[in-house]
Amino acid sequence: MRKFNIRKVLDGLTAVSAVASASSAAQQQQAGNRETEIQETLQSEHFQLCKTVRHGFPYQPSALAFDPVQKILAIGTQTGALRLFGRPGVECYCQHDSGAAVIQLQFLINEGALVSALADDTLHLWNLRQKRPAILHSLKFNRERITFCHLPFQSKWLYVGTERGNIHIVNVESFTLSGYVIMWNKAIELSSKSHPGPIVHISDNPMDEGKLLIGFESGTVVLWDLKSKKADYRYTHDEAIHSVAWHHEGKQFVCSHSDGTLTIWNVKSPTKPFQTITPHGKQLKDGKKPEPCKPILKVEYKTTRSGEPFIILSGGLSYDTVGRRPCLTVMHGKSTAVLEMDYSIVDFLTLCETPYPNDFQEPYAVVVLLEKDLVLIDLAQNGYPIFENPYPLTIHESPVTCCEYFADCPVDLIPALYSVGARQKRQGYSKKEWPISGGNWGLITQSYPEIIITGHADGSIKFWDASAITLQVLYKLKTAKVFEKSRNKDDRPNTDIVDEDPYAIQIISWCPESRMLCIAGVSAHVIIYRFSKQEVTTEVIPMLEVRLLYEINDVETPDGEQVPPLPTPGTGSNPQSIVPQSHPSTSSSSSDGLRDNVPCLKVKNSPLKQSPGYQIELVIQLVWVSGEPPQQITSLAVNSAYGLVVFGNCNGIAMVDYLQKTVLLNLGTVELYGSNDPYRREPRSPRKTRQPSGAGLCDINEGTVVPEDRCKSPTSDVKDNSFSRSRSSSVTSIDKESREAISALHFCETFTRKADTSPSPCLWVGTTLGTVLVIVLNLPPAGEQRLLQPVIVSPSGTILRLKGAILRMAFLDTTGSLVPPAHEPWREHNVPEDKDDKDKSKKRRPVSVSPSSSQEISENQYAVICSEKQAKIISLPAQNCIYKQNITETSFVLRGDIVSLSNSICLACFCANGHIMTFSLPSLRPLLDVYYLPLTNMRIARTFCFTNNGQALYLVSPTEIQRLTYSQETCENLQEMLGELFTPVETPEAPNRGFFKGLFGGGAQSLDREELFGESASGKASRSLAQHIPGPGGIEGVKGAASGVVGELARARLALDERGQKLGELEEKTAAMLYSADSFSKHAHEMMLKYKDKKWYQF
Repeated sequence: MRKFNIRKVLDGLTAVSAVASASSAAQQQQAGNRETEIQETLQSEHFQLCKTVRHGFPYQPSALAFDPVQKILAIGTQTGALRLFGRPGVECYCQHDSGAAVIQLQFLINEGALVSALADDTLHLWNLRQKRPAILHSLKFNRERITFCHLPFQSKWLYVGTERGNIHIVNVESFTLSGYVIMWNKAIELSSKSHPGPIVHISDNPMDEGKLLIGFESGTVVLWDLKSKKADYRYTHDEAIHSVAWHHEGKQFVCSHSDGTLTIWNVKSPTKPFQTITPHGKQLKDGKKPEPCKPILKVEYKTTRSGEPFIILSGGLSYDTVGRRPCLTVMHGKSTAVLEMDYSIVDFLTLCETPYPNDFQEPYAVVVLLEKDLVLIDLAQNGYPIFENPYPLTIHESPVTCCEYFADCPVDLIPALYSVGARQKRQGYSKKEWPISGGNWGLITQSYPEIIITGHADGSIKFWDASAITLQVLYKLKTAKVFEKSRNKDDRPNTDIVDEDPYAIQIISWCPESRMLCIAGVSAHVIIYRFSKQEVTTEVIPMLEVRLLYEINDVETPDGEQVPPLPTPGTGSNPQSIVPQSHPSTSSSSSDGLRDNVPCLKVKNSPLKQSPGYQIELVIQLVWVSGEPPQQITSLAVNSAYGLVVFGNCNGIAMVDYLQKTVLLNLGTVELYGSNDPYRREPRSPRKTRQPSGAGLCDINEGTVVPEDRCKSPTSDVKDNSFSRSRSSSVTSIDKESREAISALHFCETFTRKADTSPSPCLWVGTTLGTVLVIVLNLPPAGEQRLLQPVIVSPSGTILRLKGAILRMAFLDTTGSLVPPAHEPWREHNVPEDKDDKDKSKKRRPVSVSPSSSQEISENQYAVICSEKQAKIISLPAQNCIYKQNITETSFVLRGDIVSLSNSICLACFCANGHIMTFSLPSLRPLLDVYYLPLTNMRIARTFCFTNNGQALYLVSPTEIQRLTYSQETCENLQEMLGELFTPVETPEAPNRGFFKGLFGGGAQSLDREELFGESASGKASRSLAQHIPGPGGIEGVKGAASGVVGELARARLALDERGQKLGELEEKTAAMLYSADSFSKHAHEMMLKYKDKKWYQF
């Protein structure tokens, strides 16, 4: 893991870079006229930055609501976020500016509006009739804390309960308080000496809107008559209440208590409960009360026409069930089902056929919001199976440790990944359609395939289809299954370099065209995978161990330290046809008792069955050296055309031929320079007389003839152990910090030296000290020869330098088009080739879309190099710096990518100071510079990435991916692409009262709330109690939302509203400013506390 810190510049670096920048400025003047032939089409107006969509599970959820007519689900979070879900593919993210926790959500059912109550005692009205919902009104309570809200169906009056035990009433159209207040001391018995506690429940009797049931925390429940303004009945119980629910006929209600009991009360018998149930209590024989259980946090009571009612509750388990997972209990008639959940339950809701509380409820599903998951249970099927969740909510199944984003992939990739991933799906889900089905999809204006790859802490990798602003998991690969698992802590080998998550993925290198995948893990391991549609069993897993050193101390290594290379097969590169050596018998300690030559993880030595999908080609592990653990890998690259993988860390660089399964290169960073090293480095231990270093890339300057035997692949000479050198074990952490690590690697076909007349395969290496070195690759002919002859690796002597660590390199041809690295097209490797195919494969040359392969001698290329501080364009083969751009002086670039946009290319950078910038290529003209978000944690730094067509993403929380665009065209089309949450739906008809009920009464009693709560009847509320804050949606939003039952009344009052708004505008603007300043300071303090003591992947 790279650490972002201010590096101490080594002696001489400042002088060197000063000379370099002076000379490059001079070269820029000379070369300026010559380079003008490249026409750059990108202009500033092509760029605009905006967020597009947020995917994943809402982080730290706190509230849940459902609109049973619109079929839309809303989830609120502890950070003030609001996520709305409709049918699969329709979802929306909104944010409360204050960042305060959402404590409750209430839909205005079938009205396209939602009320949110926040922990900072504000209420907000959201308009959902627009693609990006906005706040129409807010109300801030000043003297009382909000604890519970209730909005009856088809009512415009919201009941708000407070911590003091009072109930206030808010008009949701104007968002003003009514003068009608229910005071706690009027509601409870006058003889009662103690305060009843905060309001925990409010609901109206389903059959009589004029009767309000009020639950106080202490255990008192009051049935309040709204008209006569007095309590009809008071129900007292000595256990605290958590929730209350009505039977739909309004004659009974049930309370859940802190001792794990449920009490069922008849409305007209307040003296004692009709029935007391302890769902999870052990029944004692002597008729004694059952033992107390944990609190029942919520209960719902739902009736059916044809059978027994459902009582559904969360919590209430007995105290002796230690370690038992959280449960949802479904009681139906005499049967009780206990459904275990993976995480603790935040809230649940029962989905019913009717929105009317006075009708048979007919429950069909339960939505359970867990701390880290959303579960839907089918109540209609035996065994209560769960529905298969179609939303992409499993991003965080294991913490995300890295991610990559690929737009404009080959079109056959997504179907191929989907077909292998379809076999991984679990069985046993409900057969029914997903019940949250509201909203409509947007128009798809983007037609190119997009893939996101996430790497996780448990070693798994997930491929996601991210086309057209949606997200769907395609395929999951478990990289840890190649290693032996330690069953318990004592059994674990003490070679681990990390205490937890030894398989965590750090870097992903993927070639979409050839489908080759390479990963680097936290235990200094690299795994190369090939894609196959056939299942295979690998008898012996091919593996290599590499001893990567920091600095030469020139002690001859004992024999047997170097892993003998695998015998080269002549029968193609089929994984099964290779008969590699048995795993090296590594000695676990050196002569002085230090751990030596052992890898951190143990590869399985039993046959491995590999399903269709990604299959292991080779496992490479770095080993311990003289008691020093291997350092974590900092950069990685794979090339399918060359059959090579290369990786580096703060010790050095290693290159492996994965077709021949041999190490080609194993050098300390210092040795890469040879005698050209510009830095004065102190030797780490007294140096001995230097031995010739064999295959090292040392002391070879440009123009020197390279002796063949010095640069041969180790296959040519097994006894050559020049790659293995012992080293001092006294490595301090400061020493590791100041070491030069390999930070960027790029395979390409380009000019390697100034004297070159044609491009050739090579590897460009970038380091954390800003150096770029070029290594020449001499590849045997394709076909059988490629498997028999060694790849020869030699230095070019080319050294380039920039300020800051090198992040990214790319190459442009003479016309300024991107030259992609050569690749081999994908083919199925697990099917034997026919003779015709073999002949074809002999002739097959690696595909390089690069125009450079047919270039004339006179044509040149341009290297684009981006570091943490600057970008340079180097003309090749002349190696002149023709353009230079200092990207940032005071900060540093976290991520730089060379991407295509509008048939052109640009350099996109994200800086630690929060700026997103783009530059034209090759002239590096600034095109966009927008302050987007500050680097608040390492998670953003680790996951931010740009891709083609103006797309980018990062992990905004441990469970969510935020996508954004820097393309002006995408920003313009975004409105069309977003789904619509609100769709016009007829409200179902109210239940029929029946002839006799209509004749003799007894049906649902309605109430003219306007008459009771309106200003004429109840007067004005105290102005100091709450202040109204107009939302950005404003009056226009109300006009848009004004239809339906509430809307008819709203239109009649709109004129009055507008007049009132104009009068109070100045006062409200001031209030809004004060409120936002206060919420900002609170939010900043919370952020600081939140990230204080977290692990790197927990952010």
